[in-house]
Amino acid sequence: MNNLCLVAALGRSYELGLDNHLIWKIKEDLQFYKDKTYGENIIMGRKTFESMPSKALEGRNVFVLGSRPLDKYGDINSFTNIEAVLEYIKNHNNQNFVVVGGAQIYEAFLPYVDIMYLTEIGVNAEADTFFPYFDESQFDINTIYRNKVDYIDKDNIPYVRNEYIRKRVK
Repeated sequence: MNNLCLVAALGRSYELGLDNHLIWKIKEDLQFYKDKTYGENIIMGRKTFESMPSKALEGRNVFVLGSRPLDKYGDINSFTNIEAVLEYIKNHNNQNFVVVGGAQIYEAFLPYVDIMYLTEIGVNAEADTFFPYFDESQFDINTIYRNKVDYIDKDNIPYVRNEYIRKRVK
């Protein structure tokens, strides 16, 4: 789907989170998330929604996919199956949608995204949640953020941001 992309930060072994929290809190990467998602429709799972600070949701149209509706939150769009979300996206092809996690949501939407923005951190970390495996040969890869060497933030965490664009079948 040309109006559906994905944003994630993952470690060398595809680590995403630990105890329902982000592992990586890199200031520049958090700013990238903000810039990529502000004013957009963001799609996430229930656990991710419940773990996010409200400020991370401000200025965004929130879609939550979970096993049961979240009726207690009036300002979100709650779905209980991926087919309904995909149909909504298809019917709103003039809008952009950004998948922001967690792991099960990334895995569910991975076959449908045309672009992934992955901040790839050059270290391993303790984790209990991982980004799903994907076949890199299905994508063209453009590095969109790197200095002469992989950028190192103030905490000496090396990373590079790549844009993965799904190859078109001819």
